[in-house]
Amino acid sequence: MRYVPLETARPISVIGLGTWQFGSREWGYGAGYRQRAEQIVRRALEMGVTLFDTAEMYALGASERILGAALGDDREKVFLASKIFPLFPVAPVVRRRAAASARRLGVRSIDLYQVHQPNPVIRDGSTMRGMRGLQDDGLIGEVGVSNYALKRWRTAEAHLGRRVLSNQVRYSIAQREPERDLVPYAERSGRLVIAYSPLAQGFVSGRYDANHRPAGAVRRANPLFLPENLERGAGLLAALREVADAHDATESQIALAYLVRSPAVVAIPGASSVEQLERNAAAADIRLADDEYAALARAAREFSPITGPAVLPRLLRARRS
Repeated sequence: MRYVPLETARPISVIGLGTWQFGSREWGYGAGYRQRAEQIVRRALEMGVTLFDTAEMYALGASERILGAALGDDREKVFLASKIFPLFPVAPVVRRRAAASARRLGVRSIDLYQVHQPNPVIRDGSTMRGMRGLQDDGLIGEVGVSNYALKRWRTAEAHLGRRVLSNQVRYSIAQREPERDLVPYAERSGRLVIAYSPLAQGFVSGRYDANHRPAGAVRRANPLFLPENLERGAGLLAALREVADAHDATESQIALAYLVRSPAVVAIPGASSVEQLERNAAAADIRLADDEYAALARAAREFSPITGPAVLPRLLRARRS
C-alpha cells in the first residue's frame, strides 16, 4: 500500500474503502452483505488500507454503525471520514450532526468531516464556522467538502481560515471532469481530490456490455450503462485491457492506478466481497509507465458518452427492455 505525501494525523492510503453500500438495499448485494462488510473491513486493515469513508445519509446512519463496529479497537488507528448532509447546515446543526456521527462510529473524533453537497441557499460561512468550532474542540481533525466546484472549494477554505483538505467528487477514467481544474489545484496546493465511483460503478471493469447490462437499481439508473454508452466505451475498455495484460492485472486495477498516479488523488472504491477489496487495494502498487498513462488518457478523451437531456428517454426505454 502507498500513502499520501501530506502531513495528517494518521497516514491516508491512496486506495481507501467507500461504504455507501453498507446497510443499503439498493445495491442488490443481498441479505448476507452485512457480515461480508465486516470481513471486508478486517481484510482492508490487513492490507494497509487506512482511509475509510462513510456518511450520515448512507442507509440513514447504518453505514457508520456497521463500519464502526467492524473496525472495533482499530478505530483509532485509521483515517475515518464521514459527511454531513447539508440540510440547514448552520453552525449549531453542524455540531450536533458531527457528534451524532461520532457516536455511531464509536469514536471521540472524526479524522475528516466533509460537507456532502454544496447547499444552494445557505452559503458556507455558517457551515465553516461550525467546522472551525469542531476542530477547536477536537471533535474533528480535518475539514473536507464534496461535489464542490473549485471556486466554492476555495471560498469555503477562506471562510474556515484553514485548509479544507479535500474535495470528494465523482472521478474515474470514464468521467474525467476533475482533471480540468480540481486535480491541478490539489497538486499545486497540497490538497486532495477523493475520487468516489472511481470504477464508474463497474463500467470500466469489463464485465458489462450492451447485451450484459448490470442488475441493481443504482447501476441501472446510471447513464453510463445505457446500451449505446456501453458500445461507445469499447475503445476505452480495450485500452484498459491492453495495459492490464502487461501488468498481469485487471481492467479495474488499471483504472484505479490511472487515478492515483497523481500524488493529490486518492480513490475510495466500494467492494462487494473480500476478493474485490483485495484486488482494489493491490492497485496501489501498480506503477504505470508514461506511455501507458498517455495511451489511457487518449482513449479516455475519445470516449464520448451520451449525456444531458438525451439520457432520460433512453433510460426509460432501457428499463422497459
